[in-house]
Amino acid sequence: QVQLVESGGGLVQAGGSLRLSCAASGRIFSINAMGWYRQAPGKQRELVAVTTNDGSTNVADSVKGRFTISRDNAKNTVYLQMNSLKPEDTAVYHCNARARARLLENYGDYWGQGTQVTVSS
Repeated sequence: QVQLVESGGGLVQAGGSLRLSCAASGRIFSINAMGWYRQAPGKQRELVAVTTNDGSTNVADSVKGRFTISRDNAKNTVYLQMNSLKPEDTAVYHCNARARARLLENYGDYWGQGTQVTVSS
């Protein structure tokens, strides 16, 4: 199975920066896309950013201009550079991958355990 491990979260003051990383490992046949979701207490999980194999990226309006997603295909790793952080960015950030572990499987969603990002005012 595909395993995802996130890192890079922490506590920062408003206006600060963090870089999250997510590395995929385990039984991987192929990965079509990788991205980031976040979930704040009492709120629904929301898409933050995603990148696909053709190099295209999509970033949520709430973080556009502040967050940048990138991917190292050779390392099966995706990054999220977060600048100009705001208190409303506080959430658990989860890595997601659209992948299949074997040739005969359909693509499915795999999730990391999450990394906490806390932005103080």
